[in-house]
Amino acid sequence: MAANSSSTGSKSSGGAGGKQSGPSAEQLVATFQRMRQEQRSMASKAAELEMDINEHSLVIDTLKDVDPSRKCFRLVGGVLVERTVKEVLPALESNKEQISKIIESLNTQMQAKGRELTEYRERYNIRLVGEGEGEGQGQSAASSGDSEGGGAKSAAGVLVS
Repeated sequence: MAANSSSTGSKSSGGAGGKQSGPSAEQLVATFQRMRQEQRSMASKAAELEMDINEHSLVIDTLKDVDPSRKCFRLVGGVLVERTVKEVLPALESNKEQISKIIESLNTQMQAKGRELTEYRERYNIRLVGEGEGEGQGQSAASSGDSEGGGAKSAAGVLVS
């Protein structure tokens, strides 16, 4: 009986510890890194699209001063197509508007991902390497003032490089 109660006690305390800490530190770090990579990927795509908008603007400004019946060439799906300026200009302006809408959507998604990352960091007390020590001291002072449980939670954070 004593063996059963001690093994049951260790299982229940292990289960309680699992519920408190949730996923392992490695899982937390992996999830956090994946979320950060997704945000970086969105930022990279937004920067790439910004460059496309700048190129579109440059071409549109150049073609506005040109005779509308003049022929020009446009790359469509890897194929160079001969068109006139009056055919290409509206298509370029339309593409520029669509790219702008995509960038706005990406920026909204990046902001949402940033909020999600912040919530995740706060929930699991994840700190990045190089974060100010004063900032960590302020957090631990605030949490120890709340309750002992909060102080223990802040001491059990995950450090991410």
